[in-house]
Parts: sequence; structure tokens; C-alpha cells
Amino acid sequence: MDDFYITIAEEAEREIKIKASRFIGRTYKVFSFDEIDAQLKSTRKKEYNANHNCYAYIIGSGTDEKFKYSDDGEPNGTAGKPMYDVLHGHNLTNTLVIVTRYFGGTKLGTGGLVRAYGDCVKAVLEKSGETKIYQTTLLQVRLALPLYNKLMQVVIKIGAKQKDAQFSDMVDAKLEIRNSLVEKLEDEIIELSGGKAVIERLS
Repeated sequence: MDDFYITIAEEAEREIKIKASRFIGRTYKVFSFDEIDAQLKSTRKKEYNANHNCYAYIIGSGTDEKFKYSDDGEPNGTAGKPMYDVLHGHNLTNTLVIVTRYFGGTKLGTGGLVRAYGDCVKAVLEKSGETKIYQTTLLQVRLALPLYNKLMQVVIKIGAKQKDAQFSDMVDAKLEIRNSLVEKLEDEIIELSGGKAVIERLS
């Protein structure tokens, strides 16, 4: 069960020059279409003198993955698709890349444009780096107070995190755990409490 996704470690900007044309690549972390639209509008406003502001993005994962790309006036298939191919090749999601081009007077041809846009994205992604984000579940656990130390041993062993705890004659603890380890943690808690712990998945 996959419980993580890969995205850029940080937003970045990098410029390359090919036959006097300037290609300025920028990466952004995005989680919604509104964020994507805002970044596109901001770039178009900032680079209003540019010949093209091409882009590609991927958001979501698995069956919820969405993507789109645009040549923004460049010959069909020479900008947006090569940019998307680089993102997809790196298994990235929740990532928007925009490449701004200032034409330098020399035509690059179809193949030249494909290489230029692809190379610009590779360059800015190298600067951005990558990071793995784990998807987690929050559990509410209620069990007898004397079992708290044993609960913490299980939490540490499995790699969960305690987010909160309230104490009386019982313990009410909120635990965060990777999705792929939820059932294992639940089974361990049930075993240590003799089946008396109350476990609720909050998210």
C-alpha cells in the first residue's frame, strides 16, 4: 500500500539560454486549482513582456491524480508536453512548473524547442530537489492509565507519534501513524489492552 507521494523540496527558479533565447523555469508546490491559477496569473503579470509562459502541473495521486500542460503559443507539443514528461518521469505530484521564454531572434525548430523546455525543467527541478511526504491517519485511543507506558513503547516501536494525551483513571491519546501501518498499530494496542482499548480513526 503506497502511503506517500513525492514533490519538490523547495520552490526554485533557474534560467538557461539557448541561441539568445532566455528560458526561465520556476517550480511551485500546489495543492488546488486555485493555487495553480494564482501562480499562473502572477507569472503572466510579472513576465508580461515574455513571448510565452508555458506550464505543466500534476496534483493528487493514484486515481485522484490530475494533470494539465500548455504550449502557450509555441508549436503544438513542443513545450507543455515535454515539461509534463519531465515531471512525470520524476514521479512528482502537487507540483507546477512554469517556463517563461523570451525569444532571442533565432528559431530553434521543433526538436530544439522540445529539448529546450525539457532541459529548463530538468535544471530547475535539480535546484528544487525532491522530498517524500507520508500520508497519515490520526487515531484516538482510550485505555487504562497503567497501560500508558506500554502504549508508548508500541508507539516508538512502530514509528507513530503522540499528538496529544489526556489523563485521568484512563488515558485518551491521539496518535498519528503512516497509513500503511494503521492496522498493525491497532492490533498491537488491542493485544496489550486485552481487547479493552477503544480505538477510533479520526482522519
